Amino acid sequence: MSDRLNVLKTYKLYVGGKFPRSESGRVYEVTDSKGKWLANAPLSSRKDARDAVVAARKAFGAWSGATAYNRGQVLYRIAEMLEGRRDQFTREVADAEGLSKSKAAVVVDATIDRWVWYAGWTDKIAQVVGGGNPVAGPFFNLSSPEPTGVVAVLAPQDSSFLGLVSVVAPVIATGNTAVVVASENSPLPALSLGEVLATSDLPGGVVNVLTGRTAEIATPLAAHQDVNAIDLAGADDILAKELEIAAADNLKRVLRPQPVDYTETPGTDRLTAFLETKTVWHPTGSLGASGSSY
Repeated sequence: MSDRLNVLKTYKLYVGGKFPRSESGRVYEVTDSKGKWLANAPLSSRKDARDAVVAARKAFGAWSGATAYNRGQVLYRIAEMLEGRRDQFTREVADAEGLSKSKAAVVVDATIDRWVWYAGWTDKIAQVVGGGNPVAGPFFNLSSPEPTGVVAVLAPQDSSFLGLVSVVAPVIATGNTAVVVASENSPLPALSLGEVLATSDLPGGVVNVLTGRTAEIATPLAAHQDVNAIDLAGADDILAKELEIAAADNLKRVLRPQPVDYTETPGTDRLTAFLETKTVWHPTGSLGASGSSY
């Protein structure tokens, strides 16, 4: 019989590609569905939220400037690494959501498939929402989608992994960077996802993961002047209304909370939610004396 002690995991935030503790030094207890202690998670502060926005803004230029094909490769690499840690995530999802191991495994498999699904959309969404526009005159008129910028994402409270990935992946697939507020009561899968992102090809700061009291972290994010959009998936009706009012100060894009079955094929709504359309006019020019043009 072994007398060794188990090495308990220390969960940390994921900000700017690094793993800091909350600047406040605070933690809170995370328990499973039966009230059994699982771990201490960092209790993020307003300062942590501001630091995450700085990291996301710093990463935005290079990530939005990468080719869509490259972003797809990076997302696919993340799916590969999730597959390699499938057993770990199965345990964490089972504990977080009170599922049997077999049902949790189904959720994890669906989550990995969701990453692959969004990886495939990175170089196709422009063909769906962009294109050439017919205009009266000798001009090319081309519309193309561009990322909105830094997006604050409140992850779903009850779907700690599949729901989390379903709201984060489309944000970064389209070239945005994200500050993610994990599920308040079930944050461990999100923090473990940060470990996967850190060891993938995803540049630091593209995704930043905060844990703690959703309202406490989301309030400064909604009011932050350098946050361009916010997804309120994890907010209740009262909090969502307060955050939407705060977000209006700098005309943030706001995706309101809505009933979602995350097991269903998501469609393109979340891909297009945080895209802007850039339209360019260019003269066609003349091909000769006849005055014809191309």
